Amino acid sequence: MNTAATGRSGFHRAAPARTAGQWSVQIIGELLLTLGFILLLFVAWQLWWTNIAANSAQQDAVSSLTQEFKQAAASALSDASGQVEDGGTSTDNANSADPASTDTVNFDPTNPPVATGADAYGQAYGVIYIPRLGESYQRPIAEGTGNDVLDTLGLGHYEGTAQPGEVGNFALAGHRQTNGAVLDRIDKLQNGDKIYVQTIDGYYTYTVYQSHIVLPHQVEVIAPVPNEPGAEATERTLTLTTCHPRYGDTERYIVHASFDGWQPLAAGAPQDIASTVEGS
Repeated sequence: MNTAATGRSGFHRAAPARTAGQWSVQIIGELLLTLGFILLLFVAWQLWWTNIAANSAQQDAVSSLTQEFKQAAASALSDASGQVEDGGTSTDNANSADPASTDTVNFDPTNPPVATGADAYGQAYGVIYIPRLGESYQRPIAEGTGNDVLDTLGLGHYEGTAQPGEVGNFALAGHRQTNGAVLDRIDKLQNGDKIYVQTIDGYYTYTVYQSHIVLPHQVEVIAPVPNEPGAEATERTLTLTTCHPRYGDTERYIVHASFDGWQPLAAGAPQDIASTVEGS
């Protein structure tokens, strides 16, 4: 039998032509899927790749700084030993000095020198250690708080605020997410926790005493006396600032810490961070 004559199997009915509206819906849907994929790649880049790149740059900076500091400590011990041999009194038993012991060098922990700042914007000049954020937590401190600094070098010093050891507010900013996420777990800090800052001039110890959340315009948190604009500073303070909530930036998370002591590089690192410093 001729199937063509019957109009049955062997031929397919033509699909109805799509309307302009149907074509528009399909095109828009495909564009949205493509856009969603691009956004997913961007988020992955922000939360993953920028952290890898920034962590590498920060560790390079930490390694360079700590090597410089170790050389400075060795030089200081050598100079102190020579002074004792010449009849000086600047060290106790310096010829058998253990560089990890604070008994080898005379110093006043309550009267620190003002840390030598960076020579230029963007220069790394210190290392911060926060044991509460991890046994091996160490990040570089650089001058300035622009994205060109924070995106690569971690923590930036607010220009115009005090330096470590200086009366006033040593204020730092850092990303909470992306680009190394240096202050990702800032909300874990508790009153009484220690923060250590190492520069060419020694180790500066601070103790956390307050954490709070503010709006971005509340810049009084980095005033010489935190939260008291116009007041004259009489104490040495450290302030950390970062975005809040964790994946947003509508607020700022703030931590204040008070100065608790200083020791020169030649006296060795504070016990809490000695193993981290030694492994740098």
